[in-house]
Amino acid sequence: MTRFDKFFGLKAIALSAALSMTTGLALAGDSNVSTDKILDALKPKPATRGLSVGPQTDTTAQAKEATFLNTVRNRSTRSLSTGEREQIAELAATKPKIDLEIQFDYNSADIAKTSMPSVQALGKALSDPALKGSTFVVAGHTDATGGEQYNQGLSERRADTIKKYLVQNYGLNGNDLVTVGYGETKLKDTANGADPVNRRVQVVNMDTKTASK
Repeated sequence: MTRFDKFFGLKAIALSAALSMTTGLALAGDSNVSTDKILDALKPKPATRGLSVGPQTDTTAQAKEATFLNTVRNRSTRSLSTGEREQIAELAATKPKIDLEIQFDYNSADIAKTSMPSVQALGKALSDPALKGSTFVVAGHTDATGGEQYNQGLSERRADTIKKYLVQNYGLNGNDLVTVGYGETKLKDTANGADPVNRRVQVVNMDTKTASK
């Protein structure tokens, strides 16, 4: 092999290594989402009614939802009963929502630096005029590693951390952010409880603007 061949061979190896590192960094950041993606996911969807459901029924249901949400506003996350947590989950099931893979430091409620872009994108999205006036549920979830009681408390602390960050850094009204923790009770990947995808924060637009008028 000539000196010329060796030189270009080494250059090719170096370029390949650089591309591999770049790809790795891109994959590592794939879990972060943009403000626009969060906005699109949380924007209220057009109302649809079944043939047997009339405007009066819709208004009654909205009023009940608003009344319930008012009972959990400004409540500490840990004060919510199991029944209240399940009722929030039931209402949230039909609402605009997004799962954010926000990671926290190990056994901690401190937001990991790698997930800060997602939290900041969330703050910008919830500050957007398109979502102004809505009530949002911020739900913390853990994986199934560790004890159930410990994970429940950890999920609550993590939901509280996200709320505190949004209020302090984006001026959001704390009354419009209802926090709830589900621990390991609602795994995203039920077949693999230890999978990191289970450690997430779900944000739900409860869309009570109409109901509260």
